Amino acid sequence: MKYVIDTSLFVNPISRSHFGKTPSDAVKSFIKKAEQKGLQIYMPPSVFSELANFVDAKTMNALDIAIKKRSPNTYAIYLPAAVLYDFINDMRTRVNRGIRLAEDFAADNTPNNDEKIRKLREKYRGAMRAGIVDSVEDFEMVLLAKELEATLITCDEGAIKFANQIGVEWLGADKFYDLIKKS
Repeated sequence: MKYVIDTSLFVNPISRSHFGKTPSDAVKSFIKKAEQKGLQIYMPPSVFSELANFVDAKTMNALDIAIKKRSPNTYAIYLPAAVLYDFINDMRTRVNRGIRLAEDFAADNTPNNDEKIRKLREKYRGAMRAGIVDSVEDFEMVLLAKELEATLITCDEGAIKFANQIGVEWLGADKFYDLIKKS
C-alpha cells in the first residue's frame, strides 16, 4: 500500500502522540515502524522541507533515506472545473468575512490594541484559512496522493476537503499508527 504523509503526522500533538513526544522522536519511531512493515511512503519535497522546520537535521537525514520524495505531475493531473468553481465561491465568502472582521476591528475604539490585534488575527485566520487548501504543500500532497492512487495521511481539514472533492482516499493522521500497528 502507498501512503502520502503530511507534516501533521509528526507535528500535531494528537497525531504524533503514538509515535513520540517531540516531532523528532515521532519521526524516528515512524521510520522504524514503516521499515518493519515495508510501507511505501511518499512525501512531496515541499512538505519534506516544511517538516525540516520542526525536526533535527540528523533525523531528517534518516527520513530522507526511508521515504520517497516526489512532486506531483501538475501538468498531467485532471481536476474537474467544479472543484475550481467551489474554491472561487468559497474564497469570495471568506474574503467578505475577512473584510467584515477588519471593519469591526477598525470600528472598535477600545484602547487595548495588542489584545485587539491578537483577536483579529485569530478570527481572521479562522475565517480565511480553516477548511481550505491554503498552501502549496497541502495542494501538492493531495495531488500526489491522487496521481499515485495512494492514501493521504493528514489531519488538515482543507486537505481532507480537497481530497474528498477529487476522490482521494485519506485517513486521519491520528489513526495511522493504529493502521500500521494492525497490518
